[in-house]
Amino acid sequence: MGTDMGRAGETERLMEAFCLLETPDEARAFLLDLLSKREIQDLAQRLEMARLLDSGSSYTAVSEATGASSTTVSRVSKCLNGPEGGYRLVLGRLKGKGFA
Repeated sequence: MGTDMGRAGETERLMEAFCLLETPDEARAFLLDLLSKREIQDLAQRLEMARLLDSGSSYTAVSEATGASSTTVSRVSKCLNGPEGGYRLVLGRLKGKGFA
């Protein structure tokens, strides 16, 4: 069993691996190897929830549009507005590429 330091190293390696992907096709191939199709769909759904919330949609509208529970919408909203800034960073870059 790994130590906390070992797990931190594994996590850092995973983050670095994502940074090495250069195209959507490369990202798709890596994600299909790493995750189940359902897990990929769940992640995509969360990003869509963040996009809708960022555009001003209500929790109810986001839940109806995505089929997600109000609890999940609330969790995504908390992250969207939280200190990490990951959703906002990615959403801003996607907007810059025309994925509004």
